[in-house]
Amino acid sequence: MTATNDNATAADFIEVGEGADARRIAVALQPPAAGNTLAHLVWLGGYRSDMAGTKAVELAGLAARLGTGCVRFDYSGHGASGGAFVDGTISRWLEESLAVIGHAGKTLGTRRVVLVGSSMGGWIALRAVAELASRQDIEIAGLVLIAPAPDFTAELIEPNLTEAERTALAERGQFEEPTPYGPDPNIYTLKLIEDGRANRVLTGVIETGCPVHILQGMADPDVPYAHAVRLMEHLSGDDVVLTMIRDGDHRLSRPQDIAKILEAAEVLAHGQ
Repeated sequence: MTATNDNATAADFIEVGEGADARRIAVALQPPAAGNTLAHLVWLGGYRSDMAGTKAVELAGLAARLGTGCVRFDYSGHGASGGAFVDGTISRWLEESLAVIGHAGKTLGTRRVVLVGSSMGGWIALRAVAELASRQDIEIAGLVLIAPAPDFTAELIEPNLTEAERTALAERGQFEEPTPYGPDPNIYTLKLIEDGRANRVLTGVIETGCPVHILQGMADPDVPYAHAVRLMEHLSGDDVVLTMIRDGDHRLSRPQDIAKILEAAEVLAHGQ
């Protein structure tokens, strides 16, 4: 099943997992112009976001202007992908991310990539770098981390659980929390929280082997800017830039925010 979006990007599906664990993942691959050697841009979305969001679409637009490839997709339980959202974990969404990157390698010839991760996608980007380090077919040219939320289950959710939420996790395996970003509440499962502990990255030195640019709003109500500072302290490389946006919120979707994000992605795509 194939469709075409406004950016002339082929939208297709790949199968990830086996048997009862199999799920169809919606993927949008934007091919590079002939002879273009810039790193391809890979979008890693946030919790409950999808590849049709403002930042993802703007990133695809940048790739088109640069003539390079762009990879977008929806995690299982998100957007056009199959699977139940409540089955989602960091490990599961990481598996899908790696599968999509591998698929892009076969389909687009993707060999060098800039991972652009928003919120939870920043956590998945850091885990993906570690998983891809031993592979010879993919080189990480850089990371752009937008309001990154590594270890958010252990660092931002668990310490702030109410007694009612702890009871709901114990009795129902999940709890709901209102969100200003839509009519439906966020759902956090015990499975997600337990898996998050196994995927923590803020436990020692994080070696990415590539340049990293973090963009963080100081008015972010969801991920305190101190979290971004802490992440920077764990990154081992010297080539790490942290841009604080004083009035920026968590989404960083205003035109001026997106301009900064695209500038960072373009610099890293060029290998500068």
